[in-house]
Amino acid sequence: MHHPELERALRICLDAHAGQTRKGDGAPYAVHPLHVALILAQWGAAPEVLQAALVHDVVEDCADWSVARLEAELGARTAAIVAQLSEDKSRPWPERKQAAIDHVPQLTPEAVLVKAADKLHNLRSLAAALRESTDASAVWKRFNGGREATLRKSEELVDALCRRLEPRLARELREALTHLLRAAQVPTPAN
Repeated sequence: MHHPELERALRICLDAHAGQTRKGDGAPYAVHPLHVALILAQWGAAPEVLQAALVHDVVEDCADWSVARLEAELGARTAAIVAQLSEDKSRPWPERKQAAIDHVPQLTPEAVLVKAADKLHNLRSLAAALRESTDASAVWKRFNGGREATLRKSEELVDALCRRLEPRLARELREALTHLLRAAQVPTPAN
């Protein structure tokens, strides 16, 4: 099945994030939205949701991109999903993260899926970084909130998202959080 819109979104992702790298591991940043889209494809998401996954960070992280430009390139539905997920980077980290948590009940079902897949990939990436590192404190220095605030806000966001997800997807997200907490050496309740 050929989807020209997905190819267009992939090209935008690769071009917009060219030269950007992921925190810590130095991987090209585009690896992250690609993983988010792959997770959503495994979940059976619609093409416009996959498009949104590929470009979900473009508006907030790439100077030349706006919701209006995304709408012109990819259509109103995809742009609307991205608009719901874009943070105002001028606000302090704690405010941005709390706003994202508070906004989950108002997200469309499509935006919830993208946000959940985004969080799932970030949880898995952080857990892997902690398991592979010989210096966990160096891993945590990459995060604006530090260890405690990052873990707390992650738990709060996962809780908010799980209230909106079907049980199978919620379970997958909670399992990733549990793996992160174990990697961070935080006691977790027995399952």
